[in-house]
Amino acid sequence: MLKLYGFSKVNAFARTRTRDLRVLWALEEMQLPFELVGLDHPAQDLSTDAYRRLNPFAQVPSIDDDGLVLSESAAILIYLAKKSRRLIPGDLAGEAQVVRWCFAALTTVEAPLQGLMVHDWTADGGGGKSREFLVGWIHRVFGNLERWFADREYVATGDFTIADILMAHVLSAQVTDETLVSPYARLTAYRDRCLARPTWKTTFEAYCERVEVG
Repeated sequence: MLKLYGFSKVNAFARTRTRDLRVLWALEEMQLPFELVGLDHPAQDLSTDAYRRLNPFAQVPSIDDDGLVLSESAAILIYLAKKSRRLIPGDLAGEAQVVRWCFAALTTVEAPLQGLMVHDWTADGGGGKSREFLVGWIHRVFGNLERWFADREYVATGDFTIADILMAHVLSAQVTDETLVSPYARLTAYRDRCLARPTWKTTFEAYCERVEVG
């Protein structure tokens, strides 16, 4: 059976923002059976030699599907989608669009949001030009996404796909200041539409019940 390595305990800020949620959501959508292996981050479970053989960067998530080991949330979602034949088109052109937007979610969109998060963690209340640059970068990205959603319900195709799981999770978990995204009505409507799916609500509630603060 497929094993998913995710958190059982993590610090308070990261709880509900962790990337194993992306895989948990996908598995709920696909209705694939799996075994969850919970890792205690404060107890250094991710730093063991055994876990580093699964994920050389000592991060979550990872999967072991009967000996096929993968890390990186986008790679895992693409693999699961192709295995289950769900949340990804069967034709090459449609698949390419989904893969395109999986990359976009985790590079073009997540990068400045992650940069701002790290800046605000480490800047001791300071701002300056570096923060101004990051905020401007985010607004450029969000402005372009707002235009993209002028006539689209979902980001890659006409249907909900794994690209929407990644994009919606980035737009929720990585946005620590809601005023950054609130000016973009189509973008926030898209994010909220994805997060309104019963599969996400089931996934998130189970995660909150299971994952402890450490």
